[in-house]
Amino acid sequence: MQKWLTDTIERAVRTAAQAALGVVGAGQLGLLDVDWGTTGSVAGLAAVVSVLTSIAAGRTGDPQTAGFVTSRR
Repeated sequence: MQKWLTDTIERAVRTAAQAALGVVGAGQLGLLDVDWGTTGSVAGLAAVVSVLTSIAAGRTGDPQTAGFVTSRR
């Protein structure tokens, strides 16, 4: 459970950061031009989707990780 939780948190944070960068980078000219409310909302939704994906993966893949892959390297 510990590894699954660590994987899930890491993936959710990474996904939120990527979503935020995508919103910020989509035509914004400066830091003060960014709509931070929308950016936070999009990043938060992306993190929730990531957690839900990890939950689904934990039920189908290796239950110790948040991935869909069942074999180990």
